[in-house]
Amino acid sequence: MHIHSELLKYGMLQEGSSEADILVSLYAKCGYLTRGMDLLVELTVRDVFSWTDLMAGYLKHGQGELTLQCFKWMLHEDLIPDSVTFCCILEACGTLRDIETGLQIHEEIVKQRLLEGNVVLGTALVDMYAKCGVFQKAQEVLDQLPEQDVFCWTAIITGLAQHGQSRDALICFKMMESKGISPDSMTFASILKACGDMSALDMGEWIHSEIIKEGILDHDIVLGTALIDMYCKCGSFDRGHGLLQELPAHDSFSWTAFISCAADQGFGEESLRCFEQMQQQGIRPDVVTWASILKACGSIGAATRGEEIHNEIERRGLLQDNVLLLNAVVHMYAKCGALEKSQQVFEKLPVQEVVTWNALITGYAQKGSSQNAFKCLQRMEQKGLPPDLVTYLCLLNVCSHSGLLDEGQVLFTFLSSWTTTVADPCLEHYTCMVDLFGRAGNLDKASAMVEVIPSLDFIGIWVALLFACQKWADVTLGKRAFEHSLEVAKSDMSAYVLMRNIYSYAGMLEEAEEVEIMRMKMCRP
Repeated sequence: MHIHSELLKYGMLQEGSSEADILVSLYAKCGYLTRGMDLLVELTVRDVFSWTDLMAGYLKHGQGELTLQCFKWMLHEDLIPDSVTFCCILEACGTLRDIETGLQIHEEIVKQRLLEGNVVLGTALVDMYAKCGVFQKAQEVLDQLPEQDVFCWTAIITGLAQHGQSRDALICFKMMESKGISPDSMTFASILKACGDMSALDMGEWIHSEIIKEGILDHDIVLGTALIDMYCKCGSFDRGHGLLQELPAHDSFSWTAFISCAADQGFGEESLRCFEQMQQQGIRPDVVTWASILKACGSIGAATRGEEIHNEIERRGLLQDNVLLLNAVVHMYAKCGALEKSQQVFEKLPVQEVVTWNALITGYAQKGSSQNAFKCLQRMEQKGLPPDLVTYLCLLNVCSHSGLLDEGQVLFTFLSSWTTTVADPCLEHYTCMVDLFGRAGNLDKASAMVEVIPSLDFIGIWVALLFACQKWADVTLGKRAFEHSLEVAKSDMSAYVLMRNIYSYAGMLEEAEEVEIMRMKMCRP
């Protein structure tokens, strides 16, 4: 502000002056975006550099929509974007998953012949397509680049991992290495996420050994956190906790990763113990930590401890207008079976958003209270709140656990037609239908549902089918599901247990013993 005043005082902010451009850039980088925009508007002569600096500022501070709006204003002034501008806009498109604008930008880049020999711009295109989930286009751009480096490959690997295509991410990683391109920290972090999502412990351990060889773990807390996350998702909590203790720099980020993963995997007691250690070491929990520990309380039904944490959060003044924490409190009470308490907190919310309705519906789903769950749906619609994919997932779970076959099929039929215009159907929705058909004894329909699922790399699908085969003693289908489960997540213990039970119930004791031996081998360190 002082610099701005001094420049005005000495008349140095003349139209088109470099001082004006520098000041716009300074405001943008420091987050004073309104001041930067006001100054830019005051100038009668504006160039592409000032506009690009302002766009970069909006993007840096998470305002992708305004980034695109600035771009449109710039075009109205007949200014021609340069490569830096396009890189900025492509990043905004990727962040917003705005594939339509991204395609238009790609066309303009080709028209201006800017892509030829420009690896940075090419990488920005690859990254945009990967973030939007359009991997065929991302690969096409990658193949056209005159030089492929770790950044463009990492963009695809990260996109695949973020979109749940873990197996393809691993394949892409191996292709990158086969070309002699060494991974960096971001590559390792993304591939560790893929390993964790697939429960690919062997691959994760190999990646860990490669990271140690590179000597980059000691000074990279993000990479250390990614390793903790991977081990926890693979069920190796001792390894994850040990690594947490070994990290040279402990912060709330790494501790929260362990607490959150343990809670997600149903190890609430482990989460609570880690939370106590974190507090003893004087590490201040952040909002995500509090939300994770509330989730842990809900997962083990620790209503008393959950209420204590709720009171502590209120005492610190963290609940006010914080949807994440409010949702976590509602969800915690609901999971603990304290639905009356959950409803009380819910009714006091100043704004009842879809995510909070979903938490309440999930609570009723856990208690098998299908009537109240569907009443929530009716109230949502009465308030003009359209249900989202998570809402339908919760309701499909209600149908599955309550045996509401007809209602579940109606929901899924509507969901399938709706998601064609909103988002791709989620693997979890298909899994719910496999479970619903399986519990009802309709294994033919359960198997047919598996055939139409777009990706079979999700272990939940095969576990749901194995559970149905165990219930209805279908050895043939169970064997097929087990074989697929080993391809997807060899270290997932539930698949071994279910297949062993299927053989045992069918009197095939030798086969059951073989599966148990396989399971025991996987349990060995």
